[in-house]
Amino acid sequence: MALTKNDMVQQVQDKTGLTKKESMAGIDGVFKIIKDELSHGKPIKISGFGKWTVLKKKARKGRNPQTGESLTIAARKVITFKSSNVLKAKVND
Repeated sequence: MALTKNDMVQQVQDKTGLTKKESMAGIDGVFKIIKDELSHGKPIKISGFGKWTVLKKKARKGRNPQTGESLTIAARKVITFKSSNVLKAKVND
């Protein structure tokens, strides 16, 4: 089962003693900062966790797999995540 935002809020509340409202505000604040920075194309690096970057992909030719029709896939931006060695080691323990 996936960790949800509400699960994160509950864990913050349990570990810090903050109220649910305060915990939600903290989590929302962190997510807002991450979204704002990525939307401006800025990378985010959290030491011991990983790094998010925004890459620009050029337009390219593609094919509809159902019809075989050629089409152009528009240029776009994608978000990539590279985990830190610390996180990789923790996952592999």
